Amino acid sequence: MKPLPILAAVLTFGVALTVSSATTSAADGPLVYKGEEGPGAGTKVVLIAGDHEYRSEETVPALARILAKRHGFDCTVLFSQNKKGEIDPAADDIPGLEALKDADLMVNFLRFKNLPDDQMRHIDLYLRRGGPVVGLRTATHAFKMSGDSGYGRYSFQSKEQGYEGGFGRQILGETWAGHYGKNHVMSTRLDLNEEQLDHPILRGVKNPWVEAGGYWADPMPNSTTLAFAQPLQGMTPDSPPAEDKEPAPGAWVRTYELPWGPADSNPGSRRVFTTTYGASEDLRNDGFRRMLVNACFWAAGLEEKIEPDMNVSLVGPYQPNTFRFGGHVKGVKPSDMAGWDTPIPPAGDAKTD
Repeated sequence: MKPLPILAAVLTFGVALTVSSATTSAADGPLVYKGEEGPGAGTKVVLIAGDHEYRSEETVPALARILAKRHGFDCTVLFSQNKKGEIDPAADDIPGLEALKDADLMVNFLRFKNLPDDQMRHIDLYLRRGGPVVGLRTATHAFKMSGDSGYGRYSFQSKEQGYEGGFGRQILGETWAGHYGKNHVMSTRLDLNEEQLDHPILRGVKNPWVEAGGYWADPMPNSTTLAFAQPLQGMTPDSPPAEDKEPAPGAWVRTYELPWGPADSNPGSRRVFTTTYGASEDLRNDGFRRMLVNACFWAAGLEEKIEPDMNVSLVGPYQPNTFRFGGHVKGVKPSDMAGWDTPIPPAGDAKTD
């Protein structure tokens, strides 16, 4: 829906005053980071945050800023929000999902969402047309739909024939399979698969390490593992491997097929990159951050544009909170992170509820 003339004038005036940031954010609209120039110019990415523990509301806008500012992608960032329009990881309401209608890539970092049918419809239609997906951490169990939902097949425990394991298993390649390393005690080293070192997503990636504890994963047979997660007995990259834990798949690629086929004659790429990591603190690692940026290029069909020395540095102040349940900064609205220089996350109370 186009803005009213007066509102359009106000928005235009506001953008003129902040043209250096190249971003827009309406009070009740999505957070948009508008790319300027670069290999991703003209490519629209919709990034969705809404998990309870791993601070997706910090990871996702930080990733969007890199894609937009450094590489020219047009990034729309959506959050689960409460009735006040504040970011609320526990809320089952994500305004703005209609942005998926013309998106070239969806980045999903949700957990146990029970969205209303009119919102799930946009995700369903995006997948029916074969839109590519990047899934982070809890996206393997992104949905936990109620019994009266028309989209129960997306639930992480779905038993529907042809859609067992829901969105996680059928799209990303794995549903929730359990922890494989204790958070805040055991970090995780991601060992690159030597047989896949020529894959575009691994181009320039060195020594990826994440602060989040391990997740177990056994991806679908048509998945290709790019990195194996080795739980460590400590919170530094040089910590020794946990003696009782062998490496498990920690990042992989695949393509998906829906049982009912695409909704139209343009099925898209169906490309998927999944990692069982992506907590806000994980993004501080250069190797892991490069892997995520490369994955977005690859999923969107831009693998030829991936350079091993691409700029993947963070944009603006980034000081992630230690992830935990109830640890999000309270009272934040998407517009609080507009621009390149506003802090992510905004300053505020991040004490446990």
